[in-house]
Amino acid sequence: MQSTSSPVRITASEGENQPERTPELAALYRGFESELLIPLWTEIGDLMPSAPRSKALPHLWRWERLLPMAERAGELVPVGRGGERRAIALANPGLGGRPFATPTLWAAIQYLNPGEDAPVHRHTQNAFRFVVEGEGVWTVVNGDPVAMRRGDFLPQAGWNWHGHHNITDHPMAWIDGLDIPFQYFTDSTFFEFGPDEVETREAPERSRSERLWAHPGLRPLTHLEPAPATPLLAYRWEHTDRALAEQLALEAEGYHATIEPGHAAVRFTNPTTGGDIMPTMRTEFHRLAPDTATAPVREVGSSVYQVFDGTGEVTVADVSWQVSRGDLFVVPSWQPLTVTTDRGLDLFRFSDTPIAERLHLHRTHTPEDNR
Repeated sequence: MQSTSSPVRITASEGENQPERTPELAALYRGFESELLIPLWTEIGDLMPSAPRSKALPHLWRWERLLPMAERAGELVPVGRGGERRAIALANPGLGGRPFATPTLWAAIQYLNPGEDAPVHRHTQNAFRFVVEGEGVWTVVNGDPVAMRRGDFLPQAGWNWHGHHNITDHPMAWIDGLDIPFQYFTDSTFFEFGPDEVETREAPERSRSERLWAHPGLRPLTHLEPAPATPLLAYRWEHTDRALAEQLALEAEGYHATIEPGHAAVRFTNPTTGGDIMPTMRTEFHRLAPDTATAPVREVGSSVYQVFDGTGEVTVADVSWQVSRGDLFVVPSWQPLTVTTDRGLDLFRFSDTPIAERLHLHRTHTPEDNR
């Protein structure tokens, strides 16, 4: 007799090399259910498809809709113990209502009112902040105050104390990215409260981490050992902007400097290794010159993009959107992505590619692969 408490339900499959549906087979399947057993022959198509079939869906969130709701949350929702952060997560429509942008990546808009502190805590999840507009908030990591301004990318590896404070008379919003879903599904999460207020009210122009690490090509001899995540807490927009502009300028001069015509790109790296800024996330910035179209590309692993500036059309699989400043969109695993722009487009991207690479599961596909 089938156990009513068993969560397993087995349905006989039709098709080639499937067993004949008989009362004896039905009895065998009920026995499997009662012992919490599942035969591979009924599941192989879902468990081992011919190519990745992500449950995540391509989706776009409009900044013009997100920001007013974050502002309203600033009026209604306090920041402090119990909520910790006034962060509003993107929920992919294919992931059952969970607060996950993709199966491995979290993205959220965070909002801080004038004079507010987001209390100090630490967690094993790796995190970053990316600022699409505004300034005035300092993130304080292990006592080091780091200014946040438009275009800045601010990584912060797991298990480091951090809080935020807004010293200005105006609110500020930014995007948080974390590997929360990955650590949630691998049961590897730890979390710990710190002080209710950040350690310092200082607002220096440059953080200690920048004074030590933000010198291109130069490394302090006091820190020669590789670190698993970047010790540099701020990658400033002026450096990103100049690197992208120089790539396009070199291309115009006839030098090979872009990844495809009109498409400049940089990757944020760990200065102690030259690798990704964190073990679980890759972060990049892409700039498309006016009248540029990218070649379609598929990649194992998922990505989240935010439009920093400009306008264009994004196509993920068979879904297309017109995008503009602040908009966020998801590219699920192995879904083809193309981007076109008439006037130019800047895109910030983060992905779970380092996870796939470390497991030797990463692959890409472009039109050149068919040649």
